[in-house]
Amino acid sequence: MLPTAQSCPRPSSTLARFHLSDTLTPNAPTTLIEVAQQAGVSPSTVSRILNGTAKVSDEKRRAVLDAIAKMNFAPNPMAQALKKGKSMTIGIVVQDIASPFFDETLHGIDQALNGTGYASVIVSGHWNAAEEIDRIRLLLARKVDGIILLSGRITDESVLQFSKHKPIVSTGRALQTERALGFKIDNEYGARLATQHLIELGHRHIAFITGPANHTDADERLSGYKKALAEAGIAYNPKIVVDGDFHENSGLRATTHLLETKQKFTAIFAANDLCAYGARLSLYRKGIRVPEDISLIGFDDLPSSAYTTPPLTTVRQPLCDIGRIAAQALLHLINGDAVETSIPPLELVVRETTKRLKN
Repeated sequence: MLPTAQSCPRPSSTLARFHLSDTLTPNAPTTLIEVAQQAGVSPSTVSRILNGTAKVSDEKRRAVLDAIAKMNFAPNPMAQALKKGKSMTIGIVVQDIASPFFDETLHGIDQALNGTGYASVIVSGHWNAAEEIDRIRLLLARKVDGIILLSGRITDESVLQFSKHKPIVSTGRALQTERALGFKIDNEYGARLATQHLIELGHRHIAFITGPANHTDADERLSGYKKALAEAGIAYNPKIVVDGDFHENSGLRATTHLLETKQKFTAIFAANDLCAYGARLSLYRKGIRVPEDISLIGFDDLPSSAYTTPPLTTVRQPLCDIGRIAAQALLHLINGDAVETSIPPLELVVRETTKRLKN
């Protein structure tokens, strides 16, 4: 069974959140030099014994191990990583750091990194190719070990070029090289699921609120909507297809436009849940009941979609799983291991905003 967005486990965060109090311990940690002094050997000897390369007498080895136990010495994992040429950080490029869509994906990344010793540096590209390129260059300058690019506008060629410097995993695109991996959900299939659900409930006049122009996910969802209509023998009506941008306000504006221009529709398919929230508000302000008067369906299944009034019918994409899989894949690429990924399929989640149309 697919995990719901709400059931995604959320471990203590590894997403680069540091506090001053973390460094204010009463007793400073034991250093390698102090262990060497206690054992009567050089610091380099202690280091070689720790990494297993030392050729020393049993007496010296015993003295070092006794000093380590007595002084409760723990090697600094960051220092060890730096010696191996690693920073133990990964860069994450999101498009809207305030979006609940990306927040849920970040929780999946957090889940995968928990216990690995890796922390993350998060930057935002704001759906702007030039800004994404600038942010990736910034992350590379900070010596991250790899980068996760969550969606975005930059080309596949740019991703491959950056992967020559550090491994990259990107969502929303199909890539497969030794240093770059991309995977995406089937947006067209998900949109067909949503539209077919409304058609099966008897709806023939289904309005569609699009995503932003020239956005791959949005284009594919519009294509899925059109294909489902064509398969059912329903004519495509451009007058009830209204521009949106994946934000609540655009769903509000689009639905208000449909109502004020007196378009004929009995259901709305919003290209994502946030647009559906805006659509719901517009209908509420006009005194239109959901689903008694108008059925409404979204796409994503954000955690809050189960708590709208009424709870939103939507297409679930496994956001938490996508984040976890992306992080696990990146760790494999960093270590030079082979990567195999499998994304759980999209599924229709029927709640209370869709209803069979009365004849």
